[in-house]
Amino acid sequence: MTQPEFIFPEDQRRLRRRGWLTKLLISMVVVAGLGVAAVGGGYVYLVSQLNASGIDVYSTDGETFAPPTAEEINGPINVLVIGSDTRVGQGKTSYGPAGNALADVIILLHVSADRKNAVALSFPRDLMVSVPECPNPEGGEKYSAKDMVQINATMNTGGPACTLLTVQKLTGVKIPYLAMIDFKGVIAMSEAVGGVTVCVAEPIKDDYTQLYLEAGEHTLIGEQALAFLRTRHGVGDGSDLSRISNQQVFLTSLVRKLKDEGALTNPFTMLKLGTAALENMTLSNSLTEIGVILGMAREVNDVDLDKITFLKLPVYSLKGTYAGRVAVIQDQAQLLFDRIAQDEPLVLEEANPGAGAVVAEESAPATEPTAGTGATASEEALPEWAQGTNASVKSCSN
Repeated sequence: MTQPEFIFPEDQRRLRRRGWLTKLLISMVVVAGLGVAAVGGGYVYLVSQLNASGIDVYSTDGETFAPPTAEEINGPINVLVIGSDTRVGQGKTSYGPAGNALADVIILLHVSADRKNAVALSFPRDLMVSVPECPNPEGGEKYSAKDMVQINATMNTGGPACTLLTVQKLTGVKIPYLAMIDFKGVIAMSEAVGGVTVCVAEPIKDDYTQLYLEAGEHTLIGEQALAFLRTRHGVGDGSDLSRISNQQVFLTSLVRKLKDEGALTNPFTMLKLGTAALENMTLSNSLTEIGVILGMAREVNDVDLDKITFLKLPVYSLKGTYAGRVAVIQDQAQLLFDRIAQDEPLVLEEANPGAGAVVAEESAPATEPTAGTGATASEEALPEWAQGTNASVKSCSN
């Protein structure tokens, strides 16, 4: 029987030019085929977990975000990634007492419509913000809008959908997708990728997370990977800003590994990663279609490493009643928000990780200028105050 035209190898280049939607549809066909022929019930299980994990999320005008249309799929992608610090059901007393579920990690991921740039903007959990009116996830009366609320506490009132609304209000960016993962999900994901190798410049000794690492390189997997992402007392000045720099050491190494191994374009690997994580994830209903997820992964994979930028939100320390917390440096943050909203590149002239990390000397040899810079002649680099790095740069915890 004649094979369908799109399967022939000689047609692959032509197919790649057809755009994002074509690749998404092909991904759905490939994964569905693998589900029947190779992994049996695994595909059915993954789809059932996706459907079970879905929650409604909302725009600032009160509309519920639905799965994307073809036009939306081909445009810029905005996803809010939340790491929940809930201890409920995590099975480890060393994580601390069970209490309120808070947003331990908050990252806005933006991928440009032309798929040439991506940015991961981290929001400190100690950030004080204005919270809009939020729907009650249990139904009933809505939660009232409030000023001067710590952003990680938005999870405790209106759930992750309230955190998403708060970030949209703060940034002015429409964010249709949400993905939240808990401790066990991070452990499962690190195991599914076979561990992540990180560089440690100064020994880490953190009794709070029970993380103890000597200087050098370490491949982190399971609970050790989780402890590395959670630690702040063991790096920099012990602040949440240092913890973000440390997380970027891990995340940039993870991105390099996934790209090098072609994991984001391998349906088998994506099925493995999805199965590992989904029992411990909450997704927006707009992100519970497997074709959408696979298509997004392929698009992120097309972005060059030096154009995947990791940034910290610009903040300053508060005093008095709010000592130990931070607030947005409005003019600096607005520049970042505007560029994301307008789908403009956010690239650094050179890596500037800030307290908690240092650039490894091997990252910027004279013969490889792109390892230390992401800006090109056609792109305006961010000002010197911008703190962060890009995925091509190797950095070390410090």
